[in-house]
Amino acid sequence: MKEEEACILLRELLRDAVKKNNAEALLLSGGLDTSILAALPCHSGTRKSAFTVVMAGTRAPDLSYAKKVAQKFQYEHHLIQLSEEEALGALPAVIKMLKSFDPALPNDLVIYAALKEAKNRGITSVMTGDGADELFAGYSYMHELSHEDLKMYLTALSKTMYFSSNKLGASLGVAIKQPYGDPKMVDLALELDPDLKVREKDGRRYGKWILRRAFEAELGAVAWRGKEPIEFGSGATKLRAVIRAKISDAEFEAKKRAYRMEFMNKEHLFFYEIYKEVVGEIPRAKEGTKTTCPLCRAWLPENKFHCSICGFSYPLSTYLREKH
Repeated sequence: MKEEEACILLRELLRDAVKKNNAEALLLSGGLDTSILAALPCHSGTRKSAFTVVMAGTRAPDLSYAKKVAQKFQYEHHLIQLSEEEALGALPAVIKMLKSFDPALPNDLVIYAALKEAKNRGITSVMTGDGADELFAGYSYMHELSHEDLKMYLTALSKTMYFSSNKLGASLGVAIKQPYGDPKMVDLALELDPDLKVREKDGRRYGKWILRRAFEAELGAVAWRGKEPIEFGSGATKLRAVIRAKISDAEFEAKKRAYRMEFMNKEHLFFYEIYKEVVGEIPRAKEGTKTTCPLCRAWLPENKFHCSICGFSYPLSTYLREKH
């Protein structure tokens, strides 16, 4: 399929997917994926709500982009500025809902804050950009793979995709709508040549190439915004320094020995201790189970390379080696 044809088909299917997965509000980071979703509903002339979360006192890159997108596509924009105290205070609720102490929890905290605010405003359904990175090679670690390996990996990933927004939404009573995960969108994404997903422009390598090209006219510079983790774009990465300052090197080493767990960093330990308090013990794999997480010893579903409890992930090279 040629680029022009792919762009036309992608726009058509995504427009239909947005209609099928319509929601009262949008989680808007100002990144490519959510900005595309913001651009599509405006054609029907409807005015909707958008929620953006940033950490107060940080230079959150998401803020300026999200403001521009919300204004351009006529969204009622709700900005949530989390204080350090509010963010730390919300962690137990997030960990309890997800039953996880994954080091990526600052990302989940941002989603939780947006969904909670939406819930407080009486909103019952929220649209997210989940799935675009997994289906269109949005992550930088995918960009150096051969076409064969990328196609194989994305196909496998499409069958095991997991998004914390679903669990958080279910716990809060907010329906999560994910247009990129619509079956027809998934089928198209997997059918596309990997060359339409990863390409270079002005000396820089981009994932999600075809998504950028398909919506460049509406989004302008936003279409070429680089991929940033939610915690970085929102400024929530500041929490890491705050948490690290609470735990000395000696305490960190002592607790690794005491818990018999090789924590990835001090934040991981901090999240685990909250997990023990609000969730309890880690559900251990039963004897004879084929796949067990090497870090927390929980059961790891077959063909799953990421532990949803502790956040451990096998290197991509391990997956590719097993498949070749």
